[in-house]
Amino acid sequence: MPIVTLIDILAILLIFFIVTTTFKTRESLVKVNLPKAAELGSGAEAPRRIPLALARDGSVSLGDRLVPLEALSGALAEFRATQPQQELELKADEGAPLGLMVKVWDAATRAGLEIGDLPLRILLEE
Repeated sequence: MPIVTLIDILAILLIFFIVTTTFKTRESLVKVNLPKAAELGSGAEAPRRIPLALARDGSVSLGDRLVPLEALSGALAEFRATQPQQELELKADEGAPLGLMVKVWDAATRAGLEIGDLPLRILLEE
C-alpha cells in the first residue's frame, strides 16, 4: 500500500485532533457539588485560583492533596510561603456543614489569610 498518497489524510487527521483536543485541568481530590445561584449577576472572568475544597463528608483538600482539618492552618501558611503570588478559592459542597466552613475560615485566619482573599465558588443557573 503506498503511504505517500495517505500523507495528506494523516496531516488533516493530525490537525483535527490537535484542534479538538481539550486538556484537563487539575481539580480538587474531593468531590464537590457547588451550590447554584439564580439572582447573582455574572462578573468578569475570574483569575485561575487553587481550590480549597470542602466535601460533604468533612474532608478538605488544598489543590491536589488531602489535608486533615487539624493541619490545615499549617498547610495554608506553608502554601502562602512557597507560592505567595498564587490565590485560593473556597469550593464548598452544597451539603457541607456550616461548622466545617467556619473551621476552615478560622484556619485561614490563623495562617494569615484574610477572609476576603478566599472567594467562594458557586454555579450560576442558566
